[in-house]
Amino acid sequence: MNPSLSRFLFLVFSAFSSLASSSGDQDYLLLHRPLFANRHVAGGGDVDPENLWFLCASWRFAGEANNLAPWAIVPLECGGYVGEYMTGKAYVFDLEITAREAAAFARSVPLADDGKDAWVFDVDETMLSNLPYYADHGFGLELFNGQEFNKWVEKGVAPAINSSLKLYMEVLDLGFKIFLLTGRSEAQRAITVYNLNSAGFQDWEKLILSISHRGTGDARKSAMLYKSEKRSEMVADGYRIHGNSGDQWSDLLGSNTGNRSFKLPNPMYYIP
Repeated sequence: MNPSLSRFLFLVFSAFSSLASSSGDQDYLLLHRPLFANRHVAGGGDVDPENLWFLCASWRFAGEANNLAPWAIVPLECGGYVGEYMTGKAYVFDLEITAREAAAFARSVPLADDGKDAWVFDVDETMLSNLPYYADHGFGLELFNGQEFNKWVEKGVAPAINSSLKLYMEVLDLGFKIFLLTGRSEAQRAITVYNLNSAGFQDWEKLILSISHRGTGDARKSAMLYKSEKRSEMVADGYRIHGNSGDQWSDLLGSNTGNRSFKLPNPMYYIP
């Protein structure tokens, strides 16, 4: 291994370990750019393209495994890698294998006859794809701009994630009650329903949206707390959550997560 790369890895993992040990239970530092792939931390030495590809692949894997500290923007050096992944076959294959595993689990669940067996789906990057929007915003290289994203949402043209649509239809046909739990605002209900219907999603039990946009009301809570509370309400109403599908760990952690959770790939952004 060349000295520049060795120095890069040592400093990155030293900084990452120090951050993890001092963060506390929930008091995480939201990094402007993740330390993991910022080669300038290493003192200015460049990493050759082949090793940079592997480092970016490792960064993506660490994110999917929930091993990274909270982050706000894709590492600058990994923008091209993330764009290629999101528009290539690997992303599609990762989505499909996740959907197949979820479907196999759904088929294995013996449903009761009381109509209380439930499956929870997130919406964005789980059912609907916002790739057209993120393609115009560097696949996560830009800080999230809520106003710009809301303009995209209001168009109501986000396409279905095909593997998720197939899973959704199978789960519905099996007899599960489907709950859609999203951080989108209640003010976006009409356009969200329109977009979901246009993309092929219908007949859900309930669409749950936050009371207001991020920054006030429900949106002041972390996504994990907000979604935990909403799932707890489902359970209080007598529903049994068997499956839970989402692209963020905050969709899948917390309380009343269900018997099985299924993490869809998304290296473009992180929602705590």
